[in-house]
Amino acid sequence: MHVIITGGTGLIGRALTQSLLADGHRVTVLSRSPGAVRGLPSGAEVVGWDARTAQGWGHLAAEADAIVNLAGAGIAEGRWTAARKKLILESRVNAGKAVVEAIEGATPRPKVLIQASAVGYYGPHGDEILTEDAAPGSDFLAQVCVAWEASTQAVEALGVRRAVIRTGVVLSMQGGAFPRLVLPFRFFAGGPLGSGRQRFPWIHIDDQVAAIRFLIEHEEASGPFNLAAPNPPTNREFVQQLGKAMGRPALLPVPALALRLLFGEMATVLLDGQRAVPAALERAGFRFTYPEALPALRDILQNGK
Repeated sequence: MHVIITGGTGLIGRALTQSLLADGHRVTVLSRSPGAVRGLPSGAEVVGWDARTAQGWGHLAAEADAIVNLAGAGIAEGRWTAARKKLILESRVNAGKAVVEAIEGATPRPKVLIQASAVGYYGPHGDEILTEDAAPGSDFLAQVCVAWEASTQAVEALGVRRAVIRTGVVLSMQGGAFPRLVLPFRFFAGGPLGSGRQRFPWIHIDDQVAAIRFLIEHEEASGPFNLAAPNPPTNREFVQQLGKAMGRPALLPVPALALRLLFGEMATVLLDGQRAVPAALERAGFRFTYPEALPALRDILQNGK
């Protein structure tokens, strides 16, 4: 199988690349700086792209069985200035358009497109259980997710199956948000964020990769899928489990006001949670290796995943 991955140098892309290569598949990673790529497993092909068009790489779409579109500027890399918000949105929409352009021009076409999104699609919903049928929110992150998902919808009319992955917080020490959550606990200063009552949808990196591969390989799988463990705890419950896994207390809350002063509007990522459950994924037959937080946390921390 040949898989093209955009955003393949990020946390999820690297782990997915490693998994696919280990099973003998061909992987092409698209990068805006192919000569400067570091940290990819040996065996991955790296091809340059401008993240806006199919120029320079579109011909590969005819050789691919699947495309996984993960590309987009980091959500948590700096305060959300007007310029930063514009970049977060446009980087995702432009990458999606480039993928559509490549698929339109391909003969034959890839069998499936895996389109990235996030549980932020739903916006803040308190304790309401959110399946994939729930309506989108209206805050900035929700608007980004709606536009991100829509950017590649056109491939469905071309006969290409499309699965949209609305991902929660990915647990891994190799990148993403999780190492920042761990750091205060190392200094015995960990605790809940804000009220701690917000839900914390999470997924182990191994389950994230396994779910993407499941969706690639199962021909009946299409539409949106929440990629988060089945029973999202509250933030308070999650950090208590994290403290237990590390042998540290989880007693020092971080006030919401302090987070808003430090991060500005971006603090909503930490303070607003979604009780997103993987209804469609489980209905399709996927089984989580790590459905509960404590075993997942222990595996991540002990094995440095």
